[in-house]
Amino acid sequence: MADVTSITEADLGLEPCSGVGAVVTAIDLSKPLADSTLDCLKSALGKYGVLFFHQQKLQPDDHIRFAEAFGPININRFFTPVEDYPNIAEVRKEPQHDKNIGSEWHTDHSYDLAPAMGSVLVARQTPSSGGDTIFTNMYTAFDTLSEGLKNTLLGLQAVHSSRHVFGAAASRDNPDYNDRLGNKDAATQDAVHPMVITHPISKRRALYVNPQFTIGIDGWTTEESKPLLELLFRHAIRHEFTHRFAWDQGS
Repeated sequence: MADVTSITEADLGLEPCSGVGAVVTAIDLSKPLADSTLDCLKSALGKYGVLFFHQQKLQPDDHIRFAEAFGPININRFFTPVEDYPNIAEVRKEPQHDKNIGSEWHTDHSYDLAPAMGSVLVARQTPSSGGDTIFTNMYTAFDTLSEGLKNTLLGLQAVHSSRHVFGAAASRDNPDYNDRLGNKDAATQDAVHPMVITHPISKRRALYVNPQFTIGIDGWTTEESKPLLELLFRHAIRHEFTHRFAWDQGS
């Protein structure tokens, strides 16, 4: 007998993107979601790597509820939180700011000992042009390496750190960051992770290094690490692996 409560990708209005990700068009995230819908969304997240939603009307409590459906919230300790909502980090650029945050390729929270499963981002205000975010497919980045390099990477771990980005040495006294980033004394942790991870949902292997937070290969010198890491960084952002997402209010 068929399970009449099962939800399919077609029920979600899911449309795969080129490179990475999928747009979900038939879900209202402001309402509690049935377990079957959440199960399908989680499966799609594992399959496509990132899910995009447009024209959502989320209040902060809705945002939190949706995030908690995937697991406990990993609170970012460096970003200024939204007023009255300490577990929502505010990522913004005002006209007086010279630089946006997150302008380099990165994987959120890879510097943590137990990185977050992912991030749930909601656009509140968007510029008339620009402000897009580019995502890349780290499954494909791994799959398209040579068998020899794949086997080499499977035996290696990389060192990730937040010190040089959020710590005292990063000169965050620049007024451009004072109202957006803080808590630099908490940027004291280095983490070691496999250079190839198995995604917890899809069970697929993915390359797990990024230019912003990966600072070396465990057990190797900086001089030894740099050529291999730079090769992987360049490979991972090949155009055919990526998708450029244009935000609008409520995305």
